[in-house]
Amino acid sequence: MKIKKTLGLILLTISLFSCQQEKQQNNSTLKNKEIMENQAKQEIENLLNTYKETLNASDAVKATSLYTKDGAFMPSNAPSAIGKEQILDAYEFVFSQIQLSIQFYIDEIHIENEMAFAMTRSKGGTLIHANKTTIPEENRELFVFQKEEGQWKIARYMFNKTK
Repeated sequence: MKIKKTLGLILLTISLFSCQQEKQQNNSTLKNKEIMENQAKQEIENLLNTYKETLNASDAVKATSLYTKDGAFMPSNAPSAIGKEQILDAYEFVFSQIQLSIQFYIDEIHIENEMAFAMTRSKGGTLIHANKTTIPEENRELFVFQKEEGQWKIARYMFNKTK
């Protein structure tokens, strides 16, 4: 009888220890996932900030470098530009017509493995080169990001006017 009780206590102890180890592993996995997601969000926020700076500087080459090889730029009231060459041409055309002075506001970033999306808003002004007038600029944007060679890049970008 004493042996049965002892064996029962040993098995209970082993079982509790095993459950505790599994719980610690699960907590560690969740914590690592959270750390990695926070790091990815920070990288995407940095990418969005760099993109804003390229827009405000009218830097078509730098803007294009932020896209994936097969990226798509889908401006409102204009054809989509797909691939680096078309994207560069589109930005060069845009920047020949206007000068932006905007800020980005991030509403949401969602990450799933090597893909992510962000919903943002932008607000500021646009100088129209043809007549040298500045008008208000306000848009909402949808970005799709993809990891390419270990870096987050813009895979798809679409925006439209809010006013």
